[in-house]
Amino acid sequence: MTTLAQRIDQGRGLEPADLVLKNAQVYDLITGELVETDVAICGDMIVGTFGRYEGRREIDLTGRILVPGFIDTHLHIESSLVTPFEFDRCVTPHGVTTAICDPHEIANVCGLTGIRYFLDASVRTLMDIRVQLSSCVPSTHMETTGAVLEAADLIPLIDHPRSLGLAEFMNYPGVLMKDPGCMAKLDAWAGRHIDGHAPLLRGKDLNGYISAGIRTEHEATSAEEGLEKLRKGMRVLIREGSVSKDLHALAPLLTERHSPYLCFCTDDRNPLDIAEHGHVDYIIRTAIALGAPPLAAYRAASLSAAEAFGLKDRGLIAPGKRADIVAIDGLESCRVAQVFAGGVEVTDAAFAARETIPPVARHSVKAPQVTAESFRTGANRRETPVIGILPGKIITEHLTFDIAPEGGDKKPDLTRDLIKIAVVERHGKNGNIATGFVKGFGLQRGAIASTVCHDHHNIVVVGADAADMALAANRLTDLEGGFVVAAGGQILAELALPVAGLMSLDPFETVRDRLVDLRAAAKSLGVTLEEPFLQLAFLALPVIPHLKITDHGMVDVDRFEVIP
Repeated sequence: MTTLAQRIDQGRGLEPADLVLKNAQVYDLITGELVETDVAICGDMIVGTFGRYEGRREIDLTGRILVPGFIDTHLHIESSLVTPFEFDRCVTPHGVTTAICDPHEIANVCGLTGIRYFLDASVRTLMDIRVQLSSCVPSTHMETTGAVLEAADLIPLIDHPRSLGLAEFMNYPGVLMKDPGCMAKLDAWAGRHIDGHAPLLRGKDLNGYISAGIRTEHEATSAEEGLEKLRKGMRVLIREGSVSKDLHALAPLLTERHSPYLCFCTDDRNPLDIAEHGHVDYIIRTAIALGAPPLAAYRAASLSAAEAFGLKDRGLIAPGKRADIVAIDGLESCRVAQVFAGGVEVTDAAFAARETIPPVARHSVKAPQVTAESFRTGANRRETPVIGILPGKIITEHLTFDIAPEGGDKKPDLTRDLIKIAVVERHGKNGNIATGFVKGFGLQRGAIASTVCHDHHNIVVVGADAADMALAANRLTDLEGGFVVAAGGQILAELALPVAGLMSLDPFETVRDRLVDLRAAAKSLGVTLEEPFLQLAFLALPVIPHLKITDHGMVDVDRFEVIP
């Protein structure tokens, strides 16, 4: 631990700095200039720029450009399918030195135990993980979860040093209707940071939502929607995840004029996408390729993000700021060469030196055994609501098809790409099973099942064959959760996620390789979606328009009710 006196003296150059980064150019996010300068670091703080320094340790970064560490302003680490420690090892080398996470995936399974696990893990990672307390567990009354968290449950954690505010307020109808539970949480966090979640909310309803004290929002999917939210004082988080890909639509907003009010986030991104494309570094170079000025892109990735969430100690390479620094080869390529997180050089040895903690929420899958008969759809009406997938979006269409019952059951119709979807309650609460139909997978045979099922994380399964659906769903209990692809009475590929049915105990490289196998198995069944597993997970989230399914049944999100 360094002292105040040391920081002053090292900043003045009266004594050698602990670490000096030499011969690089700093990208000044105030002026947009590239400036050749040393960067002096004392402990975890930058103490000197725009000058020459001597250090006890010096690193020559000739030919590199130094930019502030990237900040992912909204994500669910559980969606990376690995523990916070493996997430750290996977993502920090991509230049992400701060992650603002909402652990509501694990909280929906095991409540405060899951949130405390993330709070405890966050003090042991190289990356600075900040935890927002999950506001909507469950997200609505139309699903069964493993836990329910009210304001009184969360308030004891409100002043935890790693807690940054109240996480995405997904139940926007509850806010507008002044639901007592929602009002209690909003009152408790009044004056503190409250993160938003309001897809397609516009006009006076948006005004009412913002007036509840909600400051940030990551669900804008068009430039028009994003601009309205900006004009009404919200900081808009441009999202580019494994399924939700909004960067192309929002790129026209990313100008130097707007950039102080824009940030980047991934929301949900898995290790395969990170390996193939990157993380926030990918968002930066893609934004620039789409025409965004580099200054706007790098501001959104760091300075603007820090300002939006009140993190005044980071976002610039300047004296007094946390020593989160990324060395890149060029502004347009954003190819990360070296990373410093809190003054620590990110290396394999640094990761190995971390103290880790054991995972929680093992053996959380308590679903009933199912059979092919469990997935019968016995409605008499031919008119049938169908979830319509929009690739690259978690918004779905509310379609209607004529599906005639046969022998008391509505069958998949592969010629029209209509397959069965079902949700099986897995928390041991009621054994609910709901069935429906979905269009857009391209599946021609077999089934895909998962316990990653936002946000209630019951078992969700799609299939062209009911027996394969049952095989895949039952296998998830054996695995303690995960992903399964089955066809012809056989398991083709699987990934065990025994930590709350959401995260693997394996290294991220192993998870990445398993995802390659799973994706190949899904494609062998005819699946045409690039990321079928997370796309499947979002079909059960009843706060995203327009039609979803939970263990309670098919949900008309626009009406905010289960379809009879």
